[in-house]
Amino acid sequence: MASSTWGYTVSAARSRADALTTGTVALYGLPGLVTAIPMIPVFTLLPAFYAEEVGLGLAVTGAVIFASRLVDVVTDPLVGRWADHAGSDMVRRLVGGGALLAAPALVLLLSPPAGVGWLWLLAWSVLLYLGWTLVQIPYLTWGATLSADYHTRTRLTASREGAVLVGVLLSGGLPAAFGLMGYSDAVSLAAMGWVAVAVGIPVFWLLLTRVPRPRPHAPAPAGWRGLQRNGLFVRLLSAWFINGLANGFPAVLFPLYCAHVLGVDDATRNLLLAVYLVCGVAGVPLWLALSRRLSKHRAWATAMLVACPAFAVAVTLGPGDVSLFMAVCVVTGLCLGADMVLPPAIQADVADWDRLRFQRNRTAGLFSLWNMSTKLSLALAAGIALPVLGALGLEAGSPTPGSLLGLALIYALVPCVLKLTAVMMMLHLPLTPRAQRAVTRGLDRRDLAPA
Repeated sequence: MASSTWGYTVSAARSRADALTTGTVALYGLPGLVTAIPMIPVFTLLPAFYAEEVGLGLAVTGAVIFASRLVDVVTDPLVGRWADHAGSDMVRRLVGGGALLAAPALVLLLSPPAGVGWLWLLAWSVLLYLGWTLVQIPYLTWGATLSADYHTRTRLTASREGAVLVGVLLSGGLPAAFGLMGYSDAVSLAAMGWVAVAVGIPVFWLLLTRVPRPRPHAPAPAGWRGLQRNGLFVRLLSAWFINGLANGFPAVLFPLYCAHVLGVDDATRNLLLAVYLVCGVAGVPLWLALSRRLSKHRAWATAMLVACPAFAVAVTLGPGDVSLFMAVCVVTGLCLGADMVLPPAIQADVADWDRLRFQRNRTAGLFSLWNMSTKLSLALAAGIALPVLGALGLEAGSPTPGSLLGLALIYALVPCVLKLTAVMMMLHLPLTPRAQRAVTRGLDRRDLAPA
C-alpha cells in the first residue's frame, strides 16, 4: 500500500479530487458572490460619482484611484510570499482577517459625508484594497490546492467565478431597483456596501468552517528566483493583464459612454448593465463546454475574438442607438463568462507546472502577481482614460465633438486592439489537458519520493 512522509499519496490525491462534492464546490465558490457585489459600485460607478457628484473632477479622481492601486500593487507580492510560507490554518486566518478589514472600508468609501476631499477617497480605497488582497490571494490559492485534477479545477473556478457573475449581476441590478424606488445614486451606493457586509458574514463563516483546508504538499522553498524563466506563467500573466486593460477601459467609462454618447438616463443605463451581466452568467456553461472540446486557453481565445467585432460596433453608435448597443451588451456579456472562469483555471495549472519544474512552493506568490495584474490594469484604465477625457473637455457642460469621439474610441476601439494582442499570446499555449495530467503525475511521484 502506498504511503508518504507527507501524508499524501497518489491514490489519496485522486480520491480527494473525486471527493469534492457539489456542495463543497458550491461552498468554496460562494465568497465570490460577496466580493463581486461591490464591483460595479467600486469599479464602474464610483469614479464618475466622485468626479461629478462629490465634485473632485475627472483628473483628480483618476489620479487618486491610480495612486491607491499603486499602493495596492506593493502589498500583493508581500501577501503572496506570506501565504506561501504559512500553513493551511494561516491561509484561512488571512481570508477572515481580510474580510474584517474590507467590510468597514467598503461602507465608508461608498457613503462619503458631504464636503469630503480626495484624501477620503484615497484612504478608504487603500484600506479596502488591502483587505481585498488579504482575502483574494489566499482564497485563490485555496481553490488551486483543493484538487489537482484538470477538470475538477475548472469546476472549482466555475463555481467561484459563476458566483462572481451572480454577485456582479446583483451589484448592477440593485442600484436599478433602488433608483425605481426613488433613491438617489448616493443612497444606492451606500446601501450596496451594507448589502455586501450583510451577505458576507454567513458566507465567509461557511467557507472557514465547512470547506476542507488547502491540500498539503511536499515542502519546497518559496521565492521569486528563476520566475522569469517560467515562460508559461509570463505568457499567461501578460495576456491576462492586456485583456484586463481591455476590459478596464469599458468598465470605467460605461457611465460616461451611456450619458454622453448614447444620451440615456440612469434607469436605461442600469438596464443595459443588467443585460450585460445576465448574459455573462448565461455564457458560463457555454465556455465550460467549449473548454472541454478545445482546451481552456483556446476557448478563452475564441471568446476574446468574438468580443472584438461587438466592441467595434460601439464606436459607430450615437444618441438613440439603444437597441444596437443592447446587442453589443449581449455579445460582450456572453464573452465575459469566459474571461471570468477560464484564465484563473489555467493559472492553477501553470502554478503546478511551476512547482514541478522549479521545485519551489510559490503558488500563492503567483496568484499575488495575478491579483496585482488585475488591479494594475484597472488602475491604468482609470489613470489614463479619465485625465485624457478631462483634458479633451468631456466634463464641461457641453462636451465637444472631439471629446465624444475620444470617449467612443477609448471605450470601444482600444479594447479591440488589446484583446487581439492577448489572443495571439494565448492561442498556442502548450499546457493542454494531457500535459497537465503529466505534471500532476510528476508532482505525485515527487511527493512520494521521501518514502
